[in-house]
Amino acid sequence: MIYAENIFLCITAPVLLSLFFLRKNAHRFVVFFLIGMGMCLTGAYITGFVYQTAGFAEEEAAIFIAPVAEEIQKLLPLLFFLVVFSPSEDKLTDAAIGIGVGFATFENCCYILTAGAGSLPYILVRGLAVGVMHLVTTLAESGALNLVRRYRTLSVPGVVGALSLSMTFHALYNLLVSEPGVPAVIGYMLPLLAAARLFIGYRGRIRRKKEEPPARVKNVSMNAGKEETTDEV
Repeated sequence: MIYAENIFLCITAPVLLSLFFLRKNAHRFVVFFLIGMGMCLTGAYITGFVYQTAGFAEEEAAIFIAPVAEEIQKLLPLLFFLVVFSPSEDKLTDAAIGIGVGFATFENCCYILTAGAGSLPYILVRGLAVGVMHLVTTLAESGALNLVRRYRTLSVPGVVGALSLSMTFHALYNLLVSEPGVPAVIGYMLPLLAAARLFIGYRGRIRRKKEEPPARVKNVSMNAGKEETTDEV
C-alpha cells in the first residue's frame, strides 16, 4: 500500500516553488501539469470506490471503470478553462498537454512504487506508452472542444463524442496491455502511432496557417470619402 496523497504533496511542492522563477508563458503549463496530477489522484479515488463497492475484479476495473473516470477527470478542467476564460485554440491545446503529461507522470510514479522498477526496459516502455496514451486522449478532447467553439450547434454531441472516443481508446489500451505477448506489444505501440498521426496533423495545420495570405480589411477614409484596402497583420 502506498500513500498517494503524500507522493502528490512531495511532487507538488517543488513544482509550485518553480512558479516564482518561471516566466509567465510557462506558468500556464505548470499549473495545468499540477491539475493533471490532481485529476489523476481524484480519478484513482473514484475508480477505487467503484471497484470496492461494485465487486469488480482488478482487471475488469482497469478496463471498464478507470477509462471512464479518468477521461472525465481530464475533460472537466478543460471545459472549465474554455467556459470561464475563453482561451485561444493554441492555449487550450497547451492546457491539454499539461493535463495529460501531469496525469501520466503521477500515474507512473505510483505504479513504480507499487510494482517496483526492477526491469528498466519494461518500465521505460510502459512509462512511455502510458504517457503518450494520456497525452493523446487529452489532445483529442481539446480538439473536440475547439470544434465545439466553431460549430456551436454540435456542442453537446461533439463533447460527448470526443469523450466516448477517448474512453474507448483508453479502454482498448488497457485491454491490450493486460494480455502478455503480441496483444501487449500492439497495445504499447498504439499510443505511439496515434501520437505520430496527431503530430503530423498538427504540423500540417501550422504550415497551412503560415501559407494563408493575411486578411484584407477595408478602411474608409472619412476626409477623402475613399476606401482603402490594407493587409491585416
